[in-house]
Amino acid sequence: MKRLSKYRRHRIVAPLLLIFALLGIGTTFQVAGATTASVMTAEERTKAIAEGKEIFLRGCSSCHGLNAEGSSISPSLIGVGAASVDFQVATGRMPMADMSQQAMRKTPVYNDEEVAALAAYIASLAPGPEIPTDDMLNYERDGSIAEGGELFRTNCAMCHNFAGQGGALTKGKYAPTVMGVKPVHIYEAMITGPQAMPVFSDKTLTPEEKLSIIAWIKSAEKEPQLGGLALGRVGPVTEGLLVWTLGLGLLVGIAVWLTTKAR
Repeated sequence: MKRLSKYRRHRIVAPLLLIFALLGIGTTFQVAGATTASVMTAEERTKAIAEGKEIFLRGCSSCHGLNAEGSSISPSLIGVGAASVDFQVATGRMPMADMSQQAMRKTPVYNDEEVAALAAYIASLAPGPEIPTDDMLNYERDGSIAEGGELFRTNCAMCHNFAGQGGALTKGKYAPTVMGVKPVHIYEAMITGPQAMPVFSDKTLTPEEKLSIIAWIKSAEKEPQLGGLALGRVGPVTEGLLVWTLGLGLLVGIAVWLTTKAR
């Protein structure tokens, strides 16, 4: 202890401690800067909001109003958040010509930078769900396929069908297939509830449970069609009905043809 006290009072100790402290602070800032490299600076965000406003006024305001307040044919966008904009626009559902029809997934009108700018502008109007980051979407690490299958069948299968192929709803609407959808858009759909879909908050489905659902969907996409045609992947009842209908119809057609020929 006396030897340590002796060295502690040495005149070179203070400069060394200062150097180590500076190195520690510099390393901390370097790590923090690396983890937030994808976050917009204030200047970049201001520029994106201005660009997004121009895009909105040019392509969206005719339906949603000049201030995104909504109209008689389309809802208000104030408070929907960046996640809703990214889901609707990046999947090509918006903009759409006929607001009376259900929005369908199609080729996007805007590129990724324009979608991000539009999302930034809408997000600046009022707080709302944010676009999930890549780290939040690591379903292979944080998700469970088995749990995801159970959660999907409990919460999603009644509309999207237990194989995720989609299904018909009331009043001419339908639940689209979830196959081939990007993980970010699946997550956004769960937290924003587009069209007839309910919102699954973190109290209803935790972020880990949402990732498990995504993990199951991506696993189901890779399943081979060992029986040939998938036929909606709704099971042997539909497949048997199709075979029975086609087979019986073919037999009836042959019988009618033979009878007509006999005359």
